[in-house]
Parts: sequence; structure tokens; C-alpha cells
Amino acid sequence: VQLQAFGGGLVQAGGSLRLSCAASGSTFSINAFGWYRQAPGKQRELVATISYSGSTNYADSVKGRFTISRDNAKNTVYLQMNSLKPEDTAVYYCFAEWGPDSDYPYATWGQGTQFTVSS
Repeated sequence: VQLQAFGGGLVQAGGSLRLSCAASGSTFSINAFGWYRQAPGKQRELVATISYSGSTNYADSVKGRFTISRDNAKNTVYLQMNSLKPEDTAVYYCFAEWGPDSDYPYATWGQGTQFTVSS
């Protein structure tokens, strides 16, 4: 499985942005998608995950503002981000968990996409 992320750039505080991440390769075996982010000088943080069935989980810091979704037909995961804050500034990485055994998945990461929220 390979992942390519799209989106990013510069947005003003309070604005919105959508990231997308397209998967290729053995996409039939993808169980879950997700997004991590890493701000300068900080550890990587899990932002959101979505299972094949559509179950989602979010970090407390983004609940109510971010929405993760997936289009299984397009093998693409999206992260809709609203009410953006300067502290959302980071490099965002998509990832996919895949393989024949969901209890022991492989993981693939996208290349990371940067966006900055200006105050």
C-alpha cells in the first residue's frame, strides 16, 4: 500500500481546510485510515482514525472541529478541518493499517503535508 496526501498551505484562524490521502496498491486489505500531526518541537499526535466500517475516533483537541471520512470506492481518506486554530499548525501525516490479519496490521505512512494557521 502506498499513500499520497494532498492539501495543506496557509489558512487564517477560524477558517477551514480539507486534506485528502489517496491509497494505491493492495487497497483491498486496508482496515483503517488515520491522520497524525507533528508540530515543531512536539511529539507526533494522533488526530483521528476511521475503520473500514466508518467508526471514528478523535483527539480531544480536535473533537467537534475535525471530521475524518473515507471513500472506500476511491480508496481515499479525508480530514475536514473547521474552526482552525494556530495550534493546529503542523505537518499532517496520513496512515493506513492493512493486511490479512487486522490484529497484526501492517502500517504505511504518507509523505506528510504541511499547513499553517495564521492568527
